[in-house]
Order: sequence, then C-alpha cells, then structure tokens
Amino acid sequence: MASGLTQAPAAGKAAQPTSNLSNHQREQVFDAFRRWGYLEADLDPLGFLRPVPQAELQGDSEFAHEARRVYAGTVGVEFMHIADPVRRRWIQERMEGEAAEVNQEHVLDQLIRADLFEQVLQQRYLGNKRFSLEGVTALIPLVDEIIETAGEKGAVELVMGMSHRGRLNVIVQVAKRAAEEVFAGFEDVDPRSVLGSGDVKYHMGATGEYATRSGAKVHIHLVSNPSHLEAVDPVTVGRSRAKQDRAGEGGTQKYLPLLVHGDAAFAGQGITAEVLNLAELRGYSVGGTVHIIVNNLLGFTTDAQEEHSSRFSAQVARRQDIPIFHVNGEDVDAVVRVGRLAVEYRYAFGSDVVIDVIGYRRHGHSEVDDPTITQPLLYKAIKEHPPLWEIYAEDTGLNDVQARVQAVRTEYETAQGKAKHVRKKPTLRELPSYWDKYQGGRYKPEFDVETGLTGEEIREITARLTSYPADFHIHPKIQKLLEQRAEMGKGKRALDYGMAEAIAFGSLVKAGVPVRLSGQDSRRGTFNQRHSVLLDTENEQEYVPLQHVQEGQARCEIYNSSLSEAGVLGFEYGYSRDYPEALVMWEAQFGDFANVAQAVIDQFVSAGEDKWGLLSGVVLLLPHGYEGQGPEHSSARIERFLQLAARHNIQICQPSNAGQYFHLLRRQALRSWRKPLVVFTPKSMLRHPDASSPVEALSQPHFRNVLPDHEAQDAERILVCTGKIGHELRMERKKRKDYSIAILFLEQIYPFPEAELMAEFERHPQAREIVWVQEEPGNMGALFYVLPRLRHIAGDKTVLSVKRSSSASPSTGSSKAHDLEQKTLLTLAFTKS
Repeated sequence: MASGLTQAPAAGKAAQPTSNLSNHQREQVFDAFRRWGYLEADLDPLGFLRPVPQAELQGDSEFAHEARRVYAGTVGVEFMHIADPVRRRWIQERMEGEAAEVNQEHVLDQLIRADLFEQVLQQRYLGNKRFSLEGVTALIPLVDEIIETAGEKGAVELVMGMSHRGRLNVIVQVAKRAAEEVFAGFEDVDPRSVLGSGDVKYHMGATGEYATRSGAKVHIHLVSNPSHLEAVDPVTVGRSRAKQDRAGEGGTQKYLPLLVHGDAAFAGQGITAEVLNLAELRGYSVGGTVHIIVNNLLGFTTDAQEEHSSRFSAQVARRQDIPIFHVNGEDVDAVVRVGRLAVEYRYAFGSDVVIDVIGYRRHGHSEVDDPTITQPLLYKAIKEHPPLWEIYAEDTGLNDVQARVQAVRTEYETAQGKAKHVRKKPTLRELPSYWDKYQGGRYKPEFDVETGLTGEEIREITARLTSYPADFHIHPKIQKLLEQRAEMGKGKRALDYGMAEAIAFGSLVKAGVPVRLSGQDSRRGTFNQRHSVLLDTENEQEYVPLQHVQEGQARCEIYNSSLSEAGVLGFEYGYSRDYPEALVMWEAQFGDFANVAQAVIDQFVSAGEDKWGLLSGVVLLLPHGYEGQGPEHSSARIERFLQLAARHNIQICQPSNAGQYFHLLRRQALRSWRKPLVVFTPKSMLRHPDASSPVEALSQPHFRNVLPDHEAQDAERILVCTGKIGHELRMERKKRKDYSIAILFLEQIYPFPEAELMAEFERHPQAREIVWVQEEPGNMGALFYVLPRLRHIAGDKTVLSVKRSSSASPSTGSSKAHDLEQKTLLTLAFTKS
C-alpha cells in the first residue's frame, strides 16, 4: 500500500526540480493532487470503494508519481476548501514532508489485544450483542497516538463520546478498565441490583488513567450514551467546555474532546451538523474537537450508496473550514501518523479535524444478524479476509507473534473466569470531587434552602444592574428600561419577570455561583424582556451589568445560540454535568420548539440518573401560554414532560409571578439536590401587572409550591390551575364579583405537592367541588397527571375539569377562535354544578 504519510521522501528532496520540469510545472501537478488526489486514493481494504479517475491527475512524470504517493495512496486528504492559506500550507508541508517513525511493536500489541478481546467475547458469549470492532481495530492504535500526542501538548484529560460499535473494546484498551469488569456485564447478575434502572453494557460510561509512552498521565472520560446515534456529541463537547472553564487559562490545552462516529450516522443524523457548527461560536468553542469516523461503508443492512449522497460520509464536514483525512484502515502506520497529524493541527489552530478510517464490519450489526442475506458478496470477501493483527504482523515481519497472541488470550480467558463470580454490575467510572456535596434520589425536606434577600441586598444589586460607564452611549429605550428597573429595586414599581430574573442572577454571581444561559435570542430575550447585554449605539461595544455586580464575583455568561435545539440543549446538559455548582440554563425561543430536542430530553435530561446514575441541574426555560398565536407558538407540551416524570427524576414548575420565578431560580442553584428543572415561563404575562411582584416578595424565605387564595370567602368551589389561565380566572372573578370560588395556583407540578395542596383544600371546608382548569386540549397539558392525584386527596369532594376539546393540534390558528374558546373556558370554570 502506498501512503503519503509512510513513503513520501523529505520535503527538501521532493522540491528539487528535474531538468525537464520547471518549478511551475511541478506546482501544477501537486496542486491538482492536493485538490483531487483523495478521489483516486486506495482507501477500502476490501476494494469495493473503487478510486474515481480524475482527468487532472493523469500523467506519468516523476512529480506525478510522487504526488500520487502523497495524496492518492492509502491516505486522501480534503483540505483545499479551507480558506486560510496558512492552514493549507501547514497540511501541505506535513503531507509532503518526511514521515515520522511508528513504534510497530507497540502497534502490533494493541491490534492483538483489540482483536483477541473481540474473539473471546464471540466465543464465550455467542449470541450476545456486543457491537464488535473487528474490521476497524486500527481505532485502538489511532486513539493511542491521539492520547500520546495530546499528552505531549499538555492534555490532562481526553473527553470521549462514541456510539456502541467498539465501545467495550475502548473501555478496556483506552479507559484501561479491567477486562473482567466488562465480561461481568455478560454474566448473570442479581436482578435486584438493576430492577427498573441501569442500561445495557455498551452504553455505559467509563473513566480511567492512560499512561503515555512519554510518561504523561492522561485521564480518560468516556461519556455514557444512548442508542440514539450522535446524540452524545453535543453532550461530550459541553462537558469538555465545562472542564475547560473550570481549569481557566489553558483549559483548551488540558481537555481534548474526541468524538467517534459511525459512517452512516455521521452523514444521516442532523445533530452532527449542529455540533460541527458550534465549533467556532464563542459560547460553545472548545479549541477544536477531533472526530473519528469508524467507517464500515455500511449502516446496519444499508449500503453506503444508500446512506449518503456524497462519495464519503465525512463530507458533511466540508461545510466547515476543517480538514478531512481519509485513511485505509489496514495501513495502520498511516492511521497512526494521521492521528498525530490531526492532534497537532488541532493544537496549532484550535480547529476541529476529521479522521475517516475506512475498514469493514466482520459480523452482522449486532453479532446476531446474518449479513450474508443483505451483502452476500461483501461477506464472502470478509470471510476470507484475515484479522488485522495477522496482516500487520506479516507486513512488518515482527517476531514472537504467536507467543504474544497466546499470552493475551490467556489473560482474557482468566479475566472471563473471574467475571463469572461477580454478583453485581461493576461501576466503570469514578466521579470527580466537585460532585461530592450534591445528591440525587428522592427529595427530602432537608435539601431545602432559604432563597430570600434582604432589602439592602436587593438595592445594592439593583444599583449595579441599572448602571453603565459614563462614556457609554446607551439606546434611549434601554435607558428608560433601566430607569424603570431602578424604581423596581427601590420598591417604587412592581417587579416584572425580567428584573426578578436579573436580581436572581446578580445575587447568585455575587455569592460565587456561576450563571450560564444560552438559547436563541436569549441575550435580549425573545419577548424583549431580558436585555442582559447593553450595546453602545455608536460603536456596538458590549457592556454586561451582570458581569460587574461585585469584585471577584462568579462568571456570568449569556449567549445567543445558533438556530439549534438538540445540539444546544445537549451541550448545556453536558456543561451542567461538569459544573454542578453553576446555574446552567437552556432557553427555547418558544417552548413549542423544545420537541426538536426530544431525543436529548428523553435520553439524557429525564433518564440520565436512572440509566447511568448521572445527576444534572440543567434548567429548561420554555415559554408557554395560549394567546392566539397558533399551534406552534402556544404549547411547550407539559404533558410530555409529565409522562417522563418518575422517581423524582426532574422538577416541573410554572411560576405564576415574578417573585416566584426569582425564588425558583435561586432554589435550583443553592440547594444540594441536583435535578433537571423544567420551567414553563410566561410570554404575555412577562410585564403584566397581575404577574408582577412587590419588591418585598423577594425577601420571602422560599418558593411556594402552591399559591393560596386569600380573597375567596366561604368558597363552594376550588379552581386549581397553573400559569396564565389563573390570572385570567382571577380577573373573571373580579369582574363577576363572585368570591365564593377559590383559585389556587399549582406552581410545582412535579414532584406533586400533595401536602401543600391538601392544606389549602382544608382552608376551604365548605367547598364541594374541585375543578382542574387548563388552557390546553383534553389530551394535552397536565390533565391526565393532575386529575387522579386531585381525586386521591379530595376526600368527599367532586373533582371535575375544564379544558379545550381534545385535538390533534395544540391550538387553533385563528385569534378570534382562540378568544371564543378562552371565554368559554372561563364561563365553564365559573358555572357551578
């Protein structure tokens, strides 16, 4: 096999002109190969992906032969689309320069270990899913070289996300977990240790220490992942950013994110493109991610030509200014050299880089499939193809191969014997110390904290939030807003949600709690409510008052995100996993759009603790409310979050006034109980007087799960509701002057505040009816969840409901129809049986 990274002569020799070729002619030849050589490269070990002849590359000159060895051997590189000439030249010089030596003894040992690990699993646990790495075991020496190079550059940790293909092998060879720990996952364990929780073995995360050949110690963190391919990508990058932020200066050098993709998923899953797009955005950059595609040219039973329209799945990344290295997975020396080159490029330019390792899949998708049914010719060739370690041993002529093989086989068989005696699934990871003071599990009253501020604290924070430098040219409208907010902090005007939130953030950073918020248009706020970043009208320089609350304060970061939901929410979830003491929030532009991130919500936010024992305090801010704006601007789908709620895994709240919102944010940040918080935030009520709060409300001690009604007199009917509809009910009652009806706000829907609600029912002993009122249709909203719980605590009272008729769509598209429906809801709520 010819490889530019294995056989190219030194750059000085290649640059010497011959008597019949000028420098100009040489440059023309090499330029053509730099652009198109990858299309003629010998990349498929089995020969099914044939080179595509290019007219520009035909020729028989000395330089054509040399350029072909460099750019059309077993390595093909796409880099001429990169706009920066410095980066292009950097790659060019290293591709055309002298190749580095490879420690072939070390590589052979790794290949033997990788292949034999899979063979032992196949022999001992026949019929079990394991998602073998066989056919692309070059991944192991590749990752080894990546860690080695990163260690030389100062890396202390590799943060790695990957799907299930080869994961068990990586846990043993890269994370350095004992083989018996992995084998134990295939043995029968005490079922009581995993009832109702846990995950399959090829989804579990792992941590370990990797000792490089140069003497460095690099911590390995393999992130837990679901079967939803590529969903782990933003989580991994978000975790890397959090670790880098914790480290401070030099963080991007210390923490290297590595993502391992499948070829079909890399091209097919849109979240991959979302994550690639985050790479250069200031709120999400991590100094470059190394991407490896474990390319089988096959997805389950689907051939490559049915998986992606481009020649290579990796070409999704061509939209970015990053290089793509295609490499034949059976030229292992070339694979290793590409790994070093990729990491050096990442550290040189702070850029993503893609390595496309092309091999094959020896077995069916999950070892229980018969791939000869769908790819008979391919699997006929694979059956006759020796394992990679045998090919490499023969190519290199290394000695004592069989002795090495027998020693490794004996080691794995001994480990497998030990695994038979394990009665409980082993834990493959250790948590960092910054999680020591945080708890999961079910809620306990001792987890609660006081969240109120003194009047003096509020005034001090307000003064900082409403001031700006003397030479700052502020927009007149923002100047007026800040004047109003100053009055709010002094108690001269009721606080709206925007100011309540700002004081909550300011109080947290002052107390040393970092605050991070990102989302579409979040710096200003979708509804013009936040204005966290002030812009000078003459030069557009920024001033962020929340970053100037106090000397030595904690970090406050508020970012406008890309137009992405799944990618950005995944990132923020990941960030929260490695910055538990921070208040980390993702805000949807409208709550309706959260369903674009449903896989992240289902697989990580709601189930991460149950599946993997991993806690998160991430906050989802989801604007919700029926205001006649149509089906896609009304509902954050309360029902879906309640369907996911069990075992106190998440918190679901809808604070009905600004003061409650303030206390909820502070409660989430200050207490040690770390659970995701889903907040249904208002839209039209953000500045509405009925939802505003007096400044004294911020001095109350706690967020209240249920808001009582102190205006009802001898109530005969109790209306229970959440959010905007409650304010409309109170306005309707005021208009009707009917105070025989009590109105209770259910501020926390999950965990359900049964005791608090019962206490409020007891305050209205004459009430004979309890009515759940919601804006959503009957098949949506909290109805299905709340109604049986109300009946459970209602005693002899009748429990009824008022809601829109069940519908396939959340709301009408007609504002007039909406108004009519809303009036009907209010009328029914006040119509006693």
